[in-house]
Amino acid sequence: MTQAAAILHNGLEEVLSRARGDSVEFPYLLANHVPMVLVALDRLGAPPQRLEEWYEQYRAANGLVPMPPPVAPIRRANWQEALGDRSREADYRAFFVGEVGRLGIATAIRTYLPRLTDGVAASATHPLMRLAYGVLAQNGQEVGTALGYWATCYLPLPAATGATPDTDDPAAILADIGTIEGVRDYKTETDLLWHNIRAVASLPGFRPVVDRLAFDEHRTPSRMAGTALALFAATMDFSALHAVTGLHWLRLVSPHLERKDPLYRAFWQVIASLVPKIGFPVLPTAVELEEMRRRKAPGWDAIKQAAIASNDEHDVSLVFSSLQEEAVWHDPLYRVVAARRVSLIP
Repeated sequence: MTQAAAILHNGLEEVLSRARGDSVEFPYLLANHVPMVLVALDRLGAPPQRLEEWYEQYRAANGLVPMPPPVAPIRRANWQEALGDRSREADYRAFFVGEVGRLGIATAIRTYLPRLTDGVAASATHPLMRLAYGVLAQNGQEVGTALGYWATCYLPLPAATGATPDTDDPAAILADIGTIEGVRDYKTETDLLWHNIRAVASLPGFRPVVDRLAFDEHRTPSRMAGTALALFAATMDFSALHAVTGLHWLRLVSPHLERKDPLYRAFWQVIASLVPKIGFPVLPTAVELEEMRRRKAPGWDAIKQAAIASNDEHDVSLVFSSLQEEAVWHDPLYRVVAARRVSLIP
């Protein structure tokens, strides 16, 4: 590592360390994006002073709160007993940081994530985001904190039953959500994403969704990514943004699992539950998508600079995930939607 790279690395680690003193959520039950955005900003080329500045402005603007005090130790023998109890954040964090230290990042994920998979809707999938960025940074403290976050906010959706899948098209799953009884007039106590997810997932007709998609390890992730990108390009919707970024997070985390399909199925179930909030969109045709791809957009350097300058966590998240996903799936539409998100093109 060069001296300049070491300075940048140490700058990120110093801010990340301080940020871990904050709770994973802030009032009211909103996800704290700081640690993930800091990693993304660093990868986008932001200097150390921007990381510091971004953290302080976000902390002040959102009223971040300290991690709550410990209640009682979590042990390996009883770690599942308090899942979903937000008062146990400190306890779950301490447990999982310890387990990552004992087992290593890859083994800790392989050991514990299968049990947490059906709760991927926790805090509107942001524990998955924190886990993915912890993996990307190879930061055991962040990976342990992310697993603790997931356990603390655990939100299980209907579990897979092993029923025979009836389609291999992720888009078909989304298109059929509008036929579920009650899905157009459900009620939530607030408009939080995870409250919408929970309300839709509780509808009896939603239960079969998780089993419907036939999963092929070589084809399904790319088809999901393409569907998520089309959904966001068509709507530029806040909820749809999480489909694009979430497929990036899955791609980072899933190699540490013996089986990828349960996590991908559970995540797509979450995206399906957000279809009503997005407005039951019709996905663009192949011709319409090709027209979008041909739109003139600035190069990545300009888009990255716009994201670095933005105080909007979702600008940074979407730009970084789009940059990473384009490198894998080679779809120029990622650059177009990233430029649109940071207002470089209409």
